[in-house]
Amino acid sequence: MATITEQQQNLHIFFFPLMAHGHMLPMFDIARLFATHGAKSTFITTPPNAPLFSTKIDRDRSLGLDIQIQTIDFPHSQVGLPESFSSSKSITSPEMAEKFVKAFALFTNDLERLLQLHRPHCLVADMFFPWATDLASRFGIPRLVFHGTSLFYLCVDHSIRAHQPHRHVSSDAEPFVVPDVPDRIELTRGVLGDDPEEFWEEIRESEAKSLGILANTFYELEPNYVDHYKNKLGKKAWEIGPVSLCNRSVNDKLQRGENQHHHQYHRCLSWLDSQKPNSVLYISFGSESHFSRAQLGEIAMGLEASRVPFIWVVRTTSSSEVDTNADDFLPNGFRERNEGKGLVIIDWAPQVLILDHEAVGGFLTHCGWNSVMESVCAGVPMITWPLYAEQFYNEKFVNEVLRIGVRVGNEDWCSWTDEINTSVKRDKVERAVVGLMREEEEKKKWRG
Repeated sequence: MATITEQQQNLHIFFFPLMAHGHMLPMFDIARLFATHGAKSTFITTPPNAPLFSTKIDRDRSLGLDIQIQTIDFPHSQVGLPESFSSSKSITSPEMAEKFVKAFALFTNDLERLLQLHRPHCLVADMFFPWATDLASRFGIPRLVFHGTSLFYLCVDHSIRAHQPHRHVSSDAEPFVVPDVPDRIELTRGVLGDDPEEFWEEIRESEAKSLGILANTFYELEPNYVDHYKNKLGKKAWEIGPVSLCNRSVNDKLQRGENQHHHQYHRCLSWLDSQKPNSVLYISFGSESHFSRAQLGEIAMGLEASRVPFIWVVRTTSSSEVDTNADDFLPNGFRERNEGKGLVIIDWAPQVLILDHEAVGGFLTHCGWNSVMESVCAGVPMITWPLYAEQFYNEKFVNEVLRIGVRVGNEDWCSWTDEINTSVKRDKVERAVVGLMREEEEKKKWRG
């Protein structure tokens, strides 16, 4: 075991993520990793989110790790969001999303108060808080940026913004080649998203003044892009992933992101224990993707036609619509016809534990970076169905760089605040599922 130096023991680091599960979970893992190496880690979040992490912190502290939570209030009244709002998961409309973004700049005073009180040696702050670099500098400490994505994405995004290749195509559907990156990558203008350029410019300027970035990746996964980012673009980055691997015990994996629904663990795992190795497809589109009933119906019928065993985590626009009964929004008789062959889970499932199970042979995913990394760590190939944000970039990385997946064929960039109704029909779902789960020789190659 490595010896912890006195300097490491005295080092105190603040970790401040965006109030979104896809950002909070990996940054909390990073805080725990720093604590295991002897640093004092302080994780900052809002009171409604603190219980998601308190059990793990209590367990870590009992093992001698110096880790704690500090809370700051969310500015509900200042931006016009309800008191019940806790994270991006609570957003149900574009108007709420705009108010959420407006709140980003209103945490400055509370964070400054905590910095003044605790005087840490470093601030790790989410990319969506560009003001954090100047705030840290006022206290004479460095700021590290957390993006929560791959260096592949950062390299491709940098090239697109620098060279503007999408300006030279005639339509949103016409492909263009991304220049000056290690691989031949084609994208279309339609999947680049519509975020305001001014905000991204502010983020890039803040990052340029910071110490660098922490990346949830590892060199062996994307060596050409790590080298390109550091050497060709001249940017500072520390690849410290896969951060989810700090969750080693069953309890750690089970409590990653939820302290409720633990009954789902026993239900999922006991069902998986009854299945053959590599036979089950796991389906989840993340914590914030809500499909229309029509699109859920297409997924259901494609799954049924594939005759592949599955675990499917379903979320709808309003959790109150469905409670714990999936029959209201799945095709008539779907559950009965697939009794024993498929398991439908509402809202949440222990993803890391499911992917680790020997019965799971594939993952139908929205290509959120956390899900990609967890699938890679479990050695599970993917069916890619990107929806928004940088997910279409991640699909390219999975299928064309790593070559460990197949596309379902979605070309529709969606707003993450809207009900999702893409053009993916049941035949595409069936074809992708059969292609991934029944091509044994290909699966052997993916699993190495």
